[in-house]
Amino acid sequence: MQTKHFIKYIVCSFLFLQIIGCKKTNWTENYREKEKSPFGTFIIKNEANTLFEGEDFVFLNTHIYDYLFENYETTSADFGNYILIKRNAIKLNEESIRDVLSFVADGNNAFLSLNYFSDELQKSLEFTSNNLDKNLLSIATLKERKGTFKIKDATKNKVSFYFDRNIKRHYFITYNDTTTTVLGTHKIGEEELPNFLKIQYGKGAVFVHTNPVVFTNYFLLKDTYSYTEQVFSYLPSSTILWDPHTANSKYLRNIEEDKGSVFSFFLRHQSLTWFLFTTLIGLFLFLFFNAKRKQRAIPVIPKPENTTVAFTQTISSLYLKEQNHKNLVDKKITYFLEKVRTKYLLQTHNLNQEFIEKLALKSDNDFSKTKYLVNTIITLNKKQECSKEELLVLHKMIDNFFKNKRNGDTK
Repeated sequence: MQTKHFIKYIVCSFLFLQIIGCKKTNWTENYREKEKSPFGTFIIKNEANTLFEGEDFVFLNTHIYDYLFENYETTSADFGNYILIKRNAIKLNEESIRDVLSFVADGNNAFLSLNYFSDELQKSLEFTSNNLDKNLLSIATLKERKGTFKIKDATKNKVSFYFDRNIKRHYFITYNDTTTTVLGTHKIGEEELPNFLKIQYGKGAVFVHTNPVVFTNYFLLKDTYSYTEQVFSYLPSSTILWDPHTANSKYLRNIEEDKGSVFSFFLRHQSLTWFLFTTLIGLFLFLFFNAKRKQRAIPVIPKPENTTVAFTQTISSLYLKEQNHKNLVDKKITYFLEKVRTKYLLQTHNLNQEFIEKLALKSDNDFSKTKYLVNTIITLNKKQECSKEELLVLHKMIDNFFKNKRNGDTK
């Protein structure tokens, strides 16, 4: 690596960016190789030939899985270094991770600097990480995140570097001591925690780094550029496979289609797999306990209503509303005579003296009152119209007759 050339390029890049930097600055972390904004990776990608002077540089236009598949014969052993600097390795699924690690096991190397490491990658390399600021997206909030990194130089001494913004508190929690070497740390609070590891894998090694932002244009234009030199000095001289992580795999897409499983995305991530299993178990238990036979509800049978009274009241109300008192008088007389025929077994076609005597005797009513009631019936029956008062008098007389009231007379 030629440090002088690297510094010269940095100065030229700074002047170039100053000239084109008249428009509003984009402070989002995009990690794009064509982006000249502060947190793009335009400088490091274009300076890779200087950083790795004398080595072949391959800028991948295809997915890494497709490249290794198509160039298997030339990349199988001691071929080069695979480099990926991004927010996350979203295009590296389970199949492509296995292929990259197989590439490493053959004697090659991989450098991965990410804000997020997938469950599959952590499981395969036997480490766990924690990002305390993984949910921070605000530019203003990230600006307040500062950090001090330490890294071992060529003489195995630790050198400190201060980064003044956008340093997420991302560090490694656990790792396999027998295969892992801690190359760098990040000071969080009062504790120095590992943020740069070398993990031996087969004949090669995987270098994992938790803060890709330090390799962006912003920090390469500051005095922290030498940190990048120190990090990449650990990679052996070999062909560089630089992955912009933009292309989709034409082979992996076919593999996923052949699997034909709607749960393939869930099964690629351990946390989502557990979520899926827990949901399915909960659904099974719900169906099991609710599938028991339940007694059908006993229907409520309403008590039959006696509508005769209501019907009678309705009819009477109708007649009263029409003020047809003669009609009601006739019906009261009909009702009375029908009751006499059924209760006392008397013929009512001739209401004479003999009828009155028999009726008074059988009903146990006073003769004079019985005669007065019968004469009233005969009189009202002959009339064409009746008054309300006559209707009420007739009703009261019939009612008293059947109640057997003698006004003090003994039976």
